[in-house]
Amino acid sequence: MDHVLENLKEVVATKPTDIIIQQVKDLLMSGQLKPGDKLPPERKLSEKFGVGRTHVREAIRKLEFYGILKTRPQSGTYVASIGISALESLIADVLKIDGYSFLSLVETREVLELSSVFHACERHNEEDIRLLENSLNDYIVKAEKHVTAVEEDLMFHLTIADLGKNKVLKSMLLIIIPDIIASYNVFNVCQSSTNKALEEHRILYDQIKKRDAEAAVQTMKEHLKGVMTFARSIIQ
Repeated sequence: MDHVLENLKEVVATKPTDIIIQQVKDLLMSGQLKPGDKLPPERKLSEKFGVGRTHVREAIRKLEFYGILKTRPQSGTYVASIGISALESLIADVLKIDGYSFLSLVETREVLELSSVFHACERHNEEDIRLLENSLNDYIVKAEKHVTAVEEDLMFHLTIADLGKNKVLKSMLLIIIPDIIASYNVFNVCQSSTNKALEEHRILYDQIKKRDAEAAVQTMKEHLKGVMTFARSIIQ
């Protein structure tokens, strides 16, 4: 475990998560990290990389999602016991951003978001609605000033996932939405809050509160139409 820490470098980058993943790949390719090896604890990784534990946790979550790492309760996080070539290919897929992978992310997000809002309508309680209202208000404060509200937008959607009481759905959204936001930057898509997006957030809140699942699903689909249209356009 110590030899793994010795060969890690402090992260200095705009996307710490991807740099962490790249360093894991480098250790695998050099043979310093092997299938079945246990990773150092998050705290030690965070200290070595020089970034917050949130970035380390996001990198681990993403690598777990792709089957590269496996976390065992009360034991730790391990490299999957599969061949190096397969691991290298999987990590390359994680780091690669192109039109087709971006479309895949957006298509997956739509499936997750539609399920999420449907469940939110059926399963929320009064306290949940208060949390969703607070999240909506945080978004409105910035959106009405025409200030980019990417984090507030993300939190509103994740709060909807909380209301749906499905932790797997929320975990998957936590993996793919940051990648979609990062891809927006790569493809030079404007992230400014629009009046249409603002109104759709308000409508979603009202429909969820009224438990109108059918209407909320349609509103969410309309809400995601812009990014879906763009994702399809860049591969044509």
